[in-house]
Amino acid sequence: MNPTALLVLSDGRFPSGGHAHSGGAEAAIAAGRVHGADTLERFCRGRLHTTGLVAAALAAAAAGGCDPLLLDAAADARTPSLALRRIARKLGRQLLRAARAAWPDPRLDELAAAHPGGLHQPIVLGVAGCTAGLSPLEAARAAAYDSVSGPVTAAIRLLSLDPLHATGVLVRLTADIDQVTDCAAQQAARVPAEGVQVLPAASAPLLDLTAEQHATWPLRLFAS
Repeated sequence: MNPTALLVLSDGRFPSGGHAHSGGAEAAIAAGRVHGADTLERFCRGRLHTTGLVAAALAAAAAGGCDPLLLDAAADARTPSLALRRIARKLGRQLLRAARAAWPDPRLDELAAAHPGGLHQPIVLGVAGCTAGLSPLEAARAAAYDSVSGPVTAAIRLLSLDPLHATGVLVRLTADIDQVTDCAAQQAARVPAEGVQVLPAASAPLLDLTAEQHATWPLRLFAS
């Protein structure tokens, strides 16, 4: 295990492209569902236990050596929104570029050559984490954290939210992040024996619907 690599991958300054995406927060703020620290916390908790859980399990399975192509198909099946599938692959391509520069490894080169269109971001995160020395559990933790840190960071800009209050949201979510991480890693560990169908498929229909709407906005601050 390489704890420092986990810090690097989870750092918002790592050039993986996540800074340009709000994880659905921009649409939620525009609709009035998120308007302060309390509502942001509820939004992030819901996102964490649905799409965050799915992403964490995919990352753990990828870090554990499962076939990326099978995992990508499983991610497609769990992402009904075309807009979100496109975003996931765009983020996957950017993350893979950054990971290849940070941790040169033939496995990452092969992944890029085999999938020029990109793979879902959590899968790339898992493979990159493995090459950087992360365990499946730590890859799941990075994905779970990423599922909430993006919206929190975006809310600082969109709501002019006090960064101190925004950090408080993340701190109050730490127990949930640990819970989701453990659950995701346990389910991912079953994939080699039972197949990708055992991965969680928690849904967040409102995120899917608002992602499709957000993609049509002529003016927006974030790409998603």
